[in-house]
Amino acid sequence: MRAPAALLQLYRLGILLAVAWLIRTHHARLRVEGDRPVRVEEVASWFTNAAGLRLDLTARGGFHVLDKAGGELGYVVRTLPHANRIIGYCGITDTLVALDSNGQVLGFKIRHSEDTRTHVGDVLAERHFRKTWNQMNWDQVAGMDLKQAGVEGVSGATMTSLAVAEGIVHRFRVAQGELRPQPVRWGTRDIGLAAVLALALWLSLANAEGRERWRRWFQWLVIGYVGFLNGDLLAQSLFTGWAKSGIAWRMAPGLVLFAAAAVLVPWASRRPLYCQQLCPHGALQEVVARHAPQHWRWSVPAALDRGLRWVPAALLAFVLIVVMLPLDFDLASLEPFDAYVIRSAGVATISVAVVGLVAALFVPKAYCKYGCPTGALLEFVRARGVNDKFGRRDWVAGLLLLAGWAMHWQHAALCQLTLGPAV
Repeated sequence: MRAPAALLQLYRLGILLAVAWLIRTHHARLRVEGDRPVRVEEVASWFTNAAGLRLDLTARGGFHVLDKAGGELGYVVRTLPHANRIIGYCGITDTLVALDSNGQVLGFKIRHSEDTRTHVGDVLAERHFRKTWNQMNWDQVAGMDLKQAGVEGVSGATMTSLAVAEGIVHRFRVAQGELRPQPVRWGTRDIGLAAVLALALWLSLANAEGRERWRRWFQWLVIGYVGFLNGDLLAQSLFTGWAKSGIAWRMAPGLVLFAAAAVLVPWASRRPLYCQQLCPHGALQEVVARHAPQHWRWSVPAALDRGLRWVPAALLAFVLIVVMLPLDFDLASLEPFDAYVIRSAGVATISVAVVGLVAALFVPKAYCKYGCPTGALLEFVRARGVNDKFGRRDWVAGLLLLAGWAMHWQHAALCQLTLGPAV
């Protein structure tokens, strides 16, 4: 089917935005309908004699913790929904803070988070960070300046931990009526990502003469800095998290700029910027392939090639199902990108990374071709010139949007069918 190239590109971008809007709307509804009320069991680690919770109807809006006789043991307050615009790496976090009977903070726990599980685990494992507010009273927390206080992000989970910290301070300020405008955080890592992006744009758009030699040096910068040092890679866990909770433009402006360029540059210019220049795993696959003996190269049979190229689309469909139902599945384990954050990488993501690199010894960039849903998403929106036409991938994208809408419309029935009546 032939269609004007400009209309076709608008259709593709429209599909992408419509799916993101649908995920956002769906999860906003889920948060309202199933607001995760605080239970007595959640405060037992602080108050062993807790028997009940009484809602505080004052401006603080927390809960008095009561024993069996109705005596007050302490107080707890949750950060949501007041902090629902504070986004970490890829989602919002609901934190519960406990105060003793004297009004001093005992500690906090994360009730629920839409951020990556490994990042949340790193935050909870960092003992020093967990004690940041201990022994402070309400006024001290509300008046806290995180930067002046030297509160730094947890290594391997910087954005998640800073979002937790800002969420706690923000929640205490709400009750004090002392909300302050929050600035955009341009940190060293954001400036570094912007610089790498500028170099990638030059390599992608400049004259091809002599560019390949510079590109090989640039690949090591991408692997070392973007991959292992910074760890801010584009992935389905990131995109779906932003779709659910909002884009982390204030907490991670460099990463947002990175993601925007990855989508918009190929959409407008036909150049696969991220996959070709900025993806650490793609760069590492190319390095591995260059050093593999030539006789190891294997030509994939045409029939197998056609079948394998549908795998990324199938994974995107699986991602949509996980996000819309939602299922208890960590999307970070579906791709190899979290493996570059070695400190917190899980077994599944490391396994995907290793298998992809081994495959690259025999088929150059095998994972990019046959296994990467994020690459397939970016490739879907890439322009292909005046001869482009409406094809199978466009039909599939439209069907995925319809499937997402059906899961939103019939969410309760589908949850009962797949997860049981207790959902």
